[in-house]
Amino acid sequence: MFDEDGSLDPLLKFLLYAVLALAIGKMAWEWLTDDVSRWITVDLWGIISDHPWWTGFIAVGALGTLIVLAKLLAFLFGAGTYAYVASDEDCTSTAAPSEAVDPDVLTFKMKQLAAMSATGFEQACAELLARDGFRNTRRVGGAGDLGVDVSARDHDDRLLILQCKQYKAPVGSGHVQTFNGTARLHHGADVPIMIGLNGFTQPALDFAAHHDLILMGRPELKRWAHGQHLYEVLGIPSTTQ
Repeated sequence: MFDEDGSLDPLLKFLLYAVLALAIGKMAWEWLTDDVSRWITVDLWGIISDHPWWTGFIAVGALGTLIVLAKLLAFLFGAGTYAYVASDEDCTSTAAPSEAVDPDVLTFKMKQLAAMSATGFEQACAELLARDGFRNTRRVGGAGDLGVDVSARDHDDRLLILQCKQYKAPVGSGHVQTFNGTARLHHGADVPIMIGLNGFTQPALDFAAHHDLILMGRPELKRWAHGQHLYEVLGIPSTTQ
């Protein structure tokens, strides 16, 4: 009935809306063909034919009032609503995310993360780090990155190195072994984290546990993307939390 992000199944939602629309349409049709049609053809037309000038003034005034109200509502709702949309430029930028991002509202649904490009997925992870208060957050993924897609510093000045895998299948042990050879030895990571949108194979999990690497699978990624702090999701202690 509900998908992974808590939304109603699209087909079921369509059927419910269709039934509701048919019921409302039936009631509206009965009302229009009975009461409203009689009121328009008899009562209202009698008033208009008896007082044509006053009817014209009232109609013009009502139309003007509706236009003013429509503009006022558009202004109020347009100014009070903010939606974050990552553009192509945002997805490829290597600069730190804007400090103006509201930490209370920046979340992503799993289907949004899955629909992003590889660089967009990396940028989303960088923005989630910035939301959680990490410093010097930067997306550096690309050719020759040697296993670093995102880097950041926490409040204890520890260096985080993230590698973000948006694969449709679970990440295999070979990728985890490669990350193990570069995260600490080459980049000096204090907290090496590999993110797998669709999880990891069992050999990959076993290898990571043996070499003290942190793997973030789909359930953990969902909790982080939905607003929980990264360290709370992964159980990483911090002296400032």
